[in-house]
Amino acid sequence: MLAGNNNNNCPASSSSNSPTTLSRYENQKRRDWNTFGQYLRNHRPPLSLTRCSGAHVLEFLRYLDQFGKTKVHTQLCPFFGHPNPPAPCPCPLRQAWGSLDALIGRLRAAYEENGGKPETNPFGARAVRLYLREVRDSQAKARGISYEKKKRKKPNPQLSSSSSSSSLPPPNGNSS
Repeated sequence: MLAGNNNNNCPASSSSNSPTTLSRYENQKRRDWNTFGQYLRNHRPPLSLTRCSGAHVLEFLRYLDQFGKTKVHTQLCPFFGHPNPPAPCPCPLRQAWGSLDALIGRLRAAYEENGGKPETNPFGARAVRLYLREVRDSQAKARGISYEKKKRKKPNPQLSSSSSSSSLPPPNGNSS
């Protein structure tokens, strides 16, 4: 069932090594799932998981912002765009984009592991993906950093370990 927190059918818990030893990821996923379930129960009016939509997921993410530890400078702040501001400022603390992105990934997996259908998964809703992209871009601008994928460096064909010692000029210009 969707609303159940029964982990007996979880592949990690039925391993032959130890049924109670879960990976760090599985433990975090279970905690996140339980936290989201608690959020739904405390919601006014209370929500069942089957009636949960992408909009409710966005509410949950905005609710989590109050517990964030990442300083996100506003456009009016003199440190907007500076990755390492030289002084404190009153800008709000928010959840970091990477934390939200990882959380949504874990909740998306947990939803399906708890009986949800992939096509009705609220954590995979377009609105959630757009929100995460918006958070990523705004935090990148506020901190003066980019989250663009780094290009891999191509190996330099001129430098090879066998020819490095023979390509050096002789000391003092003497060839003998």
